[in-house]
Amino acid sequence: MLIRRFDDCQEFTAGDGCALREFLHPDKQDVDLRYSFAHARVKAQTKTTPHKLTTSEVYYILKGTGVMHIDDETSAVGAGDTIYIPPNAVQFIENGGEMDLEFVCIVDPAWRVEDETILNS
Repeated sequence: MLIRRFDDCQEFTAGDGCALREFLHPDKQDVDLRYSFAHARVKAQTKTTPHKLTTSEVYYILKGTGVMHIDDETSAVGAGDTIYIPPNAVQFIENGGEMDLEFVCIVDPAWRVEDETILNS
C-alpha cells in the first residue's frame, strides 16, 4: 500500500513559477501509472509563467479563485472547477485574489522536463 502524505512531499518551485508537490510519479515511486499527480499553489496576486506541455493536463481547483488562460481563451475559475488543457496549448493561471490558489494537476503521460516549454511572460 502506498500512501503519500501532503507534508511528506517536498514543495519546490516548478518551471512555471508555482509551488509544486509531486504526490505520484511513475519515475519516482513504484506505481503502475501512466500519469503524474501533483498539488500546485499560486500565491495571491501572482500568476504562473506561460508555458506549454506536449502532453495533456487537468487541473482541479481546491481553493481560491483565478483566471485560466489557454491559448486565446480565458475564463474565471474557482474551487470545484475542473480544467482540461490540451497538448501544446499555451497556458497560465492568474491569482488576483487575496488568498493562495490551490489545485491538483494530472499530467498524462507523466510530466517530463523535456515535454515542457517555458515561454516569455
